[in-house]
This record gives sequence, C-alpha cells and structure tokens, in this order.
Amino acid sequence: MVAPAALLLREPMLLSGAGAGWSVLVPEREPWARTEEPASVGRVVGGWATALAVGAPWPVLGLWWDAAGGGLLLASGFRRTVGFGWRADGTPVGVAGAGGGVPHGEAVEGEPLVLALVGRLGLDPVLDGELLEALRAPDPEADAGARLRGLLAVLTRVGVALPAGLEPGFSAGALREALLGRPGTRRVEWSGWREAVQAELDVAGGGRFAEWMPWSGGPRAVGLAAAQIAVGAPVLARGVRARAGRGRGAAVAVGALLVAHGVVGVGYGVMRRGRGG
Repeated sequence: MVAPAALLLREPMLLSGAGAGWSVLVPEREPWARTEEPASVGRVVGGWATALAVGAPWPVLGLWWDAAGGGLLLASGFRRTVGFGWRADGTPVGVAGAGGGVPHGEAVEGEPLVLALVGRLGLDPVLDGELLEALRAPDPEADAGARLRGLLAVLTRVGVALPAGLEPGFSAGALREALLGRPGTRRVEWSGWREAVQAELDVAGGGRFAEWMPWSGGPRAVGLAAAQIAVGAPVLARGVRARAGRGRGAAVAVGALLVAHGVVGVGYGVMRRGRGG
C-alpha cells in the first residue's frame, strides 16, 4: 500500500519491510545535496513524510541524521508535524519539518509534545511517555546516535523494526547497500503518471484503508482528495513565489504532490458518479 504513494514523491527509493505493519523507504539519491544552497536533510525528510501522510490515511515516521545531528518527525494526516531533534552531541533542539520548527518543549495543538507523539502512535502514556521524556533531558553521555537508538527502542512497542544495517549514524551508501542485499526489497521509481495510476489500481483489491484511496471514488476518498488540494495549493504557491534555495524545492514538490494526488482522487469520484456508482 505504501508503494503507490511513494511513487508520487518522484524520487527513486528502496522499499522494504520494517516490522509488523510498517515499511521503510531509503532514497537512492541525496536530494538535499543537489542544489547550490542545499536543504537540510531534516527538512527534505519532513517534506516527504508530510506528503506521504496526507496522501494516505496512516502515520509516517521520518528518521534522519547528518553530521550536525539527527531527529525523528511524525506526520499524520493534516495535523501539524511533530518530532524530536538533537545536535550531534545529543543536545535537544527544535525539529524542522515541512512547515517549520517545533521548539524543544513546546506544546503542539494544545498538548505537550510527548503526549502528542504518544497519542498519535498509540504508545503507553506512562511507561513510554517517561522514556520519551528521558530522551529530551540533558545527558552528557548520550550523543545524537544514542538518542535515536533509544527512540527506535521505544518505537518497537508499536511494531517498528528496522532491517539489519539500518542504524543511526550509518552513511546513505551503507543504508542502500543494506537494503539492496535484503530479500523482499524493491525499487520504487517514478516513470510517468500512467504507471503511477496503474500501481494504485494493482493494490485496489481491498484492505482497511481501501475506502480512503483515490480509486474507490467514494465520499471519504473524494473528501480526502479535496482536502489535499486545499492544503497543497497554497504550499505550492508559496514555493513558487519563494526565492531559490531555503526549502523552495521541497515546498514545490510537496505542494505539487498534494494537488496532483487530490486531482486524481476527485477525478475518480467524478467518473464513479458518471457511471452511477
């Protein structure tokens, strides 16, 4: 179910399983390093996570790291992206998502940051909440890699299990090599709208999210598609008007993805009504 949405990112990806009900995507290129003014890894990953979450009714976790630090972003539907971030030495910092930063300790949508993460992922508010709070506390012995490994240990409670070789701190090349040698890994690469739509139709046989998918043409799918257009259009417009660099490419890509996915969904709804469905 993840592959059709990942196709619309228009970035070559490696896709593999990552535990019960979870998949992992690793980019085959490094889009954050392809411009004169490179975007941060966290911002690019945040844009992808936001687009994938709005394009499908499931939460998306964006795990990232570079020489300056690392972090995790959680995107779910149209809600504000939340997450944790640390400098390389493990000092907690704000998280840069697709729509801006989440300062350390700030409440999100009226609730504390940890409670927002716990609630959206279905974690235990007491036991897991305490572990997450500890990851935000000062600890001179824990660098960003250790913080991320601790976070992944908490996420095992909801079934997340990264394949062997996908470890915080590893290089992008090492991550790709780890997945390429793993049975069940597949490449997801944009090759045109016809193939993207066909990929969606290939998985249209059912599942608990089927009524939300564009091909269903039902009221929930059309409502989601209309919301995607409403959110994506202003993001795309801001990206087009922005100066080169400083996240412009990410904003254009996310906005275009949401608008395109929404138009496809509305189109399916119109065709279904035309057939009397």
